[in-house]
Amino acid sequence: MRNPFGHAEPAAGPERSAGPEPRRGRGPRRLPLRSPLAVACGALPALAFPAPGLWWWAYVCLVPWLLLVRTAPGARRAALDGWCGGVGFLLAVHHWLLPSVHVFLLVMAVLLGLLWLPWGVLVRALLGGTPSPARAAAALCAVPSGWLLIELVRSWEGLGGPWGLLGASQWEVPVALRLASVGGVWLVSLLVVAVNTAVVLLVAAPGLRSVGVAGLAACALVAGTAMWGVGAPRTSGSVRVAMVQPGVFGGPEGAGRRLDRAVELTRGLSGQRLDLVVWGESGVGRDPAGDPALAARLTALARAVDAPLLVNVDARRADRPGIYKSALLFGPDGPTGDRYDKMRLVPFGEYVPARGLLGWATSVGKAAEEDRRRGTAPVVMRLPDGGRGLTVGPLVCFESAFPDMSRRLAGDGAEMIVVQSATSTFQNGWAPAQHASLAALRAAETGRPVVHATLTGTSAAYGPDGRRVGPAVGTDASTAVVRELPLSGTTTVYARWGDWPLYGAFVVVGAVCAAAGAGTLRRPAPGRRGRRARTGRG
Repeated sequence: MRNPFGHAEPAAGPERSAGPEPRRGRGPRRLPLRSPLAVACGALPALAFPAPGLWWWAYVCLVPWLLLVRTAPGARRAALDGWCGGVGFLLAVHHWLLPSVHVFLLVMAVLLGLLWLPWGVLVRALLGGTPSPARAAAALCAVPSGWLLIELVRSWEGLGGPWGLLGASQWEVPVALRLASVGGVWLVSLLVVAVNTAVVLLVAAPGLRSVGVAGLAACALVAGTAMWGVGAPRTSGSVRVAMVQPGVFGGPEGAGRRLDRAVELTRGLSGQRLDLVVWGESGVGRDPAGDPALAARLTALARAVDAPLLVNVDARRADRPGIYKSALLFGPDGPTGDRYDKMRLVPFGEYVPARGLLGWATSVGKAAEEDRRRGTAPVVMRLPDGGRGLTVGPLVCFESAFPDMSRRLAGDGAEMIVVQSATSTFQNGWAPAQHASLAALRAAETGRPVVHATLTGTSAAYGPDGRRVGPAVGTDASTAVVRELPLSGTTTVYARWGDWPLYGAFVVVGAVCAAAGAGTLRRPAPGRRGRRARTGRG
């Protein structure tokens, strides 16, 4: 009997060798040790992301996990190794959520870890034993494609969003940024996993080292073509943007003190010839539309610095029920009327999924006491004359993790993307640096400069090629900084063609499954093959 991928199963029949029954205790007793080992192997990729930021580690971080899965004694054990590794990966990459969501982090990791079950089976099917050249070549394409489909599924907002995509660990590597301009963060992830798979072939299959070398050469060719064959975005002018980071202010009076500090820092920017001043997420705690005094104060501030002011309001809207997180634009003559309401909300942080069932989460962690309301459409804002008519596409915090949102804004005519964020809840963890790094990928993908302004750090700005402009503002700073960013009208390959690597991944995985079903990728059963039996007809 053979399973769908062609692995030989023990033959049933009366012929058994004589002698005592083999002892069956030791193997199963050792197998449970694989589960914690798989969890540990799955956690290793976290070191490639900020704050450790060992970007080079991403190209070998999956090797221990792949080597473990390929030695699984059966498909069921390989699936379990994949699941346990997925749990370890999610726990390590999202560990900074623990103070806020408590036990839900483990529940999330266990449930989402199930996505790696079929990936474990796929890895063992293609890399297990002594792979044939055909299976090894298929593994170089299918193992990365399977990983990419996992990233796609868990990128759905309801499952936590696309945080910790493996390609995002390469945010400061120039060649990876150029790859992102061609195929988004998806193409970077694909290449990173392909390199890991080729290294496994070099280490574990001595007879197939030529296939591993060919895989590494192909990856180098793709990267080199992107680096030297795809031009950097052509610049056309520049824009001067100020990021105001007031810092951490806790306690009942924290919101008011934070607003006062932001006003003070903004006034200090007077005379600096600015095109835009950006505040972080939730910098304003009341809706100016229902508070004329607050609206007048913000208008006077924009007039004082002679530049438009983009603020972020976390409050009940004056014209409709519910709490919204909204980007509002003020010019020297008052509010422009442009308003963007956040569309994609953070599960548990800004709303509780299935609140009737999971509402008790508010008593365990820092889950939202009341669900925020969602916006319905992206908005591209045109700055008043002081901003030279520049068009800006705002995103709010969590939304910068989604490649499709910034791509949509660029397609709608945004010349610059602005992210308003607040990560004060995770001030002492890896989250602020990880969040700021995502803006580099969004800039490279769209060919548009991206400003990532926060309340408490890390604030940073990136040019249209994804490279950071000036130093980042750390979490211990309360300041306002000015960055002059190049503008570009270049349309990147990713902006034009979108998520084509994902479509390719579907095709590859489907083709491998079809080939396995047809027996093309079968491997021979262990041991010597017996002579063919003769029938009565010869």
